[in-house]
Amino acid sequence: MAIEVIPTGAALGAEIRGLDMSKPLTGAEFEAVQQAWYDHIVLLFRGQKITDDDLIAFSKHFGELDIAPASATDMAGSQAKSRPEIWIISNVVENGKPIGALGDKEAEWHTDMSYVAEPPMASVLHSREIPSTGGDTSFANMYKALEALPADLRAAVEGRMCNHDASTTSVGELRAGADAVLDVRAAPGAKHPIVVTHPVTGGKALYLGRRLNAYIEGYSVAESEALLDRLWAHCAKPEFSWAHKWKVGDLLIWDNRCAIHRRDGFDGSERRVMHRTQIKGRAPR
Repeated sequence: MAIEVIPTGAALGAEIRGLDMSKPLTGAEFEAVQQAWYDHIVLLFRGQKITDDDLIAFSKHFGELDIAPASATDMAGSQAKSRPEIWIISNVVENGKPIGALGDKEAEWHTDMSYVAEPPMASVLHSREIPSTGGDTSFANMYKALEALPADLRAAVEGRMCNHDASTTSVGELRAGADAVLDVRAAPGAKHPIVVTHPVTGGKALYLGRRLNAYIEGYSVAESEALLDRLWAHCAKPEFSWAHKWKVGDLLIWDNRCAIHRRDGFDGSERRVMHRTQIKGRAPR
């Protein structure tokens, strides 16, 4: 079957049909997938019955993989259930301990692991179990958000660096071993440009980690907070986004260099189990 690329019709995203991820990709198949990814930022592959090894093999086509990150909870126990490259995202508790991270809460708009010096360029997420409702994931196109940014706001942030706080997760939980941030100017994390250039497409995009404890260098805290509030209100507009409703077997890959994403909360009495890999990146610039 020939590969089909079916755009969502929204600001980003496309479904890829005609591939079985349990089988190795040919060079031509990967070239087609990679180009579609550059064109659409987020790709969806439905009905993928794959193992962790298959997930890792697919992900490695894009580059070297990171080891699963630390989170708010000690995840050492969960890693026995998977591979070091696999991060389990789940609300399931077994024998009194969570098997994964991030629970059932809403995850605010963010870019994965932007609080490190060299954030992952991409994330790959495969659904194993999903709740009957909720837990949907939304993505926003940061190329388009920058293009539509009001001129005064762009002038205020162009050439500026933002500190990306490392103390909390995307669901607002304090990471293991982290202290609460009392002054955003002293928050732990990494500093990145607010406007970046994609190293492959050459497109310019906004680069935002998460709103909590962010700080734009060179401004007072009050000025930074006001600018960040405007940025986030702008990027969260529906015209820049696409929402994905999960089915079991869905696999998504997205480009962290030009997209932000969020997750809806869901009923904690229902199980949600997702396996994620992430592809190493370089410092945004």
